[in-house]
Amino acid sequence: MSKLTHLDDHGHAHMVDVSEKASTFREARACAVVYMSQEVLDLIISGGHKKGDVLAVARIAGIQAAKRTSDLIPLCHPLMLSKVSVTLEPNVEQGCVVINTVCRLTGQTGVEMEALTAASVAALTLYDMCKAVDKSIIISDIKLLEKVGGKSGHWERAL
Repeated sequence: MSKLTHLDDHGHAHMVDVSEKASTFREARACAVVYMSQEVLDLIISGGHKKGDVLAVARIAGIQAAKRTSDLIPLCHPLMLSKVSVTLEPNVEQGCVVINTVCRLTGQTGVEMEALTAASVAALTLYDMCKAVDKSIIISDIKLLEKVGGKSGHWERAL
């Protein structure tokens, strides 16, 4: 049976020691979906929102969040990320913005938490910038899509 790596033999939370692990290429992709009214989606697409370019602000917030993940998640290691990508695509048919993130590095631990944090904070930023127009916005489907590298190798979510 697998064990939780952030618990020691006595069940106490601890930061995993990665000092003996080899530095290898690692990448993770995550996503989130933000559902909103057609009114808000139209404002975002047209660039007519009073707060400015909502998608650009959310993109930067996601990038910044990935870089600060260890400040937010207590047992995460601070990482030297070599790439963070956050894309936000409005989907008029489904009334949402789809957020996709990619985090990459060569290091001793994975970047899944950074990719998930980037997607989450980008989604929260969309909510923050649009809540004055629509408080019923729903943040949904935050999930890891793929991870590459490390001891467990390649994993991809089945669609």
